[in-house]
Amino acid sequence: MTRFPSSAVDDAGGYDQRQAALSYVAEAFAEAMLAGIESDSFAHAALSAALHELVSTFGEEEVALFVERLPKRLRNGEFSTGARH
Repeated sequence: MTRFPSSAVDDAGGYDQRQAALSYVAEAFAEAMLAGIESDSFAHAALSAALHELVSTFGEEEVALFVERLPKRLRNGEFSTGARH
């Protein structure tokens, strides 16, 4: 298995690829909304697909360690774009 990359040590190329990929995901999200799919349903499906892909690439333990860090990142507003709840 490949070691899960740390976002703190990623090179600029990795960042650029993630930004490009995020654009594709945002476009797919918008298309799903236009097709009448609820945003929370699409978000859950996207998270599930992402976790499946990450586990396939890095293995369960590496992804579990990554996911364990998500609560702190969420609470710090890393994924917030507007008003925080």
